[in-house]
Amino acid sequence: MSEYSAEQVGRALARIPSGCAILTARHEGRRSGMLASWIQQAGFDPPAVSVAVKKGRPIEELMDAAGSFALNLIGDDPAPMFRHFGRGYGLDDDAFERLNVTDCDGGVALVDAMAILNCRVAGKYDAGDHWIYVGHVTDAKARDEGRPYVHLRKNGMNY
Repeated sequence: MSEYSAEQVGRALARIPSGCAILTARHEGRRSGMLASWIQQAGFDPPAVSVAVKKGRPIEELMDAAGSFALNLIGDDPAPMFRHFGRGYGLDDDAFERLNVTDCDGGVALVDAMAILNCRVAGKYDAGDHWIYVGHVTDAKARDEGRPYVHLRKNGMNY
């Protein structure tokens, strides 16, 4: 196996665009959300998405127990959601305090989201320091106005 340049790998990975979403899940009265920046459509039939979750994040427990999650795509002004969800939340914290939300089939829907995708977990895969969840989309809602936020990293080797 040849050696690689971590700098070059980081620069190349940083050029892969992704969306940003608020990933939510709920189970037995507990609910949580987190900022997810590694999301991608993963299939057409059935419609599917993939989302990366750093190992040990509290939301992992809810996603595994519920077998579902919701992706709330954010608009082109992500600052309010970045500020709110950027610090992370434990399962005993109210991740949705002062936000306009409602429960949905997959988790929790942000009323002002660009789009909401309710998903049933189809698989969970080990990707080293992250889990990759694949979800089959069971329901969705999208606004017609506005543009979703698209993210490019400065360095693909860290957040």
